Amino acid sequence: MRDIRLKAVVLAAGKGKRLQPLTLTKPKHLLSVGGAPILQHILNCLENAGLEEVLIVVKHMKEQIIEWFSKQNFNIKIKFKEQADFLGTANAISLAEDFTGNQPFIVVNGDILLDAAEIKRITEYHEANRPFCTLGVKKVDDPYQYGVIEIENGLIKDIVEKPSPEETSSNFISTGVMCFESDVFEFIKRTPISKRGEYEITTTLKLAIADSKKIIPYEISSWWVDIGRPWDLLEANRHIIANLTASNKGVVEEGAHIKGKVVIGKGAVIRSGAYIEGPVMIDEEADIGPNCYIRPVTYIGKRVRIGNACEIKNSIILDGTHIGHLSYVGDSIIGCDVNFGAGTKIANLRFDNKSVKVNINGVKTDSGHRKLGAIIGDNVKTGIGVNIMPGVKIGPGSAIAPNITVWVDIPPYKLVNVKLDYIYTDWKP
Repeated sequence: MRDIRLKAVVLAAGKGKRLQPLTLTKPKHLLSVGGAPILQHILNCLENAGLEEVLIVVKHMKEQIIEWFSKQNFNIKIKFKEQADFLGTANAISLAEDFTGNQPFIVVNGDILLDAAEIKRITEYHEANRPFCTLGVKKVDDPYQYGVIEIENGLIKDIVEKPSPEETSSNFISTGVMCFESDVFEFIKRTPISKRGEYEITTTLKLAIADSKKIIPYEISSWWVDIGRPWDLLEANRHIIANLTASNKGVVEEGAHIKGKVVIGKGAVIRSGAYIEGPVMIDEEADIGPNCYIRPVTYIGKRVRIGNACEIKNSIILDGTHIGHLSYVGDSIIGCDVNFGAGTKIANLRFDNKSVKVNINGVKTDSGHRKLGAIIGDNVKTGIGVNIMPGVKIGPGSAIAPNITVWVDIPPYKLVNVKLDYIYTDWKP
């Protein structure tokens, strides 16, 4: 094994359309999970693995990403490169040729999260073996929505994109983590454009396989989440919150009850009668009102106010949001600076107990989750007594008038009301 120091390339150019309405106001790579943006978790993993330099490929909402990094302090050198257009992963990786020089490097998709130790392990595995590519793979029960990896005698022999069960017997998928030798750039230059109009790294790898290049799998055995749809944020949040160490930098009033692993940030207040059942993270300056019930696995952001007698369960509630008293939020993602009127309730369970469906890019998509609430964009307001049905999405800046039951997705920046006709009949008490 040579004495080398891998550099890292993080792909963060995509739009994240499947994560709307959350990505209408911020890039998906800055969506918050467990109290920090996805990119922060990735950079922490790279730092912990001993990497010293990273190139982040950006495009969509690049100004937000660059501005966010300008306010952070990482012990890793960070550079940015803008992709000229949305031309696919192979094109994005090609932008790193000058950055990486003739040295091997690791590529991480900017919308995945995984156990931090796995980054260090895959880099060490690549350094020890020095193949053309070390591809991070994971065994899953339902591989057919991913790129499925065919493995034979310890080598990757084929990659099949979103196959039917008849097309493959493999349960291994590509994880968006891979290490390359520098000769990958020659194969990227030979990569043809796909039917989608993109230059895809899977096509590059197929070319390398056909040329007898050695591509070896590294199996990720611990947790890994591909954050492509809203409910994936809840899954990633569950892993991160569960691995936090309990701490209290805030104020817990007499009569409040804390059970299990709970993180309470500086300046946060837990008022009398509140019952908090970890794992839960309550961020700085949050205010948890009297007699609230905060259930696992919940993240409550900075300056969030939870009113009297609310119940919150398995949800992400982002900075500056106010949840009015007597409200219920379950299995939901609530954006920044949202204001829920008193008695706003999010339903998270269908009458027929079937898994909740969500409109993703115009297609009703089965989430695979029996319990899933709503996905609420930034700066949404609800009046008192609003009910929101499972799987509903509300776009940023919209407002829902009092006592409405929301059955359908609401576009951004709309005021929703209903027209009522009053019926008068003669009556004597």
